[in-house]
Amino acid sequence: MKKIRKGDSVIVIAGKDKGKQSTVIRFQSTERVIVREVNKVKSHIKPNPNRNIAGGIVETEKPLHISNIAIFNPEKNKADRVGFRFNESGNKVRYFKSDGTLIDS
Repeated sequence: MKKIRKGDSVIVIAGKDKGKQSTVIRFQSTERVIVREVNKVKSHIKPNPNRNIAGGIVETEKPLHISNIAIFNPEKNKADRVGFRFNESGNKVRYFKSDGTLIDS
């Protein structure tokens, strides 16, 4: 089970976008994630009439290393650490280490 999953609200803790809060779009690998509106770069796209690509300068989101983001705790309004424990029915769930509230309800 991963500590950070797709759709989680995260905050960037290192890099040029430090302090930005957003959500995880997808995992590119086990250690790299793409976060919405974070780490945006401009890339030059060559026109391709066969694929109906106009070309030009396009802004895209590049992946961040998972160590540069932390899960965001909305109750504390800051970054938090994640722990695992078993609930009453025996399922493994994630919780915030600072206050013990469950992430997965």
